[in-house]
Amino acid sequence: MTHQPTRRGAIAVTLTAAALVSSAQAAPAMPTGKGRGDFDFLVGRWNVKHRRLNGRLVGSTDWQVFNGTSELWLTLDGLGTVDDNRLELPGGTYRAMGIRAFDPKTGKWAIWWLDERYPTAIEPPVYGTFKDGVGTFLGDDTLAGKPIVVRFQWSKITPTSARWEQAFSPDGGATWETNWEMDFARA
Repeated sequence: MTHQPTRRGAIAVTLTAAALVSSAQAAPAMPTGKGRGDFDFLVGRWNVKHRRLNGRLVGSTDWQVFNGTSELWLTLDGLGTVDDNRLELPGGTYRAMGIRAFDPKTGKWAIWWLDERYPTAIEPPVYGTFKDGVGTFLGDDTLAGKPIVVRFQWSKITPTSARWEQAFSPDGGATWETNWEMDFARA
C-alpha cells in the first residue's frame, strides 16, 4: 500500500523546504519602508538574547535575562512572514510565533503574536512601517483590564544582527515603558 501524504504533512514539508531555501540565501537588503521585502532581513535562523521586565507598568526595574532562538520564512510572495520562536525562560521554555502581513492598500504591516501557553488567543495586531531603517508598529490592547498602547520597534538592523523592543503606554502614547528587548544574532 502506498502512503499518501496528508494535506497537513504536505504543508509542513513545504514550509520546511521554504525555510531551508530562504535561510541558505545571501544576506537580504535592509528594510526600505516600501512593504514587500521589508522583513527580508529577518529571514533565516537567529540566536536571541532576551531581556524582559518582570512587572509591566508597575514601576519594576527587575529584568529577567534569558536565551532563545527564532527562525523566519517569507510567505505571500514577500508580503508576509511567519517565525517560530523558542523562549527559554528560567521558569520553563515555551514556543510562540509571529505572523506578519503587508497591506499594499494602506502601506502598513500588521503583526500578530501567538503563544503556545494560550494557544487559542492570538494577541491584537500592531500596525506600522519602516522609515530610515527603523520599524515602528503600534496597536491597542489591555493590561490588567486597563487600555494600553503597544509599540514594537525594530532597529540596529545589519545582515547579522537586529534589535526588537516592546513598550507599553498607559496614557495614549504620551509616555512609554520599554518592557522587553530582544537582540538577534544570525545563527
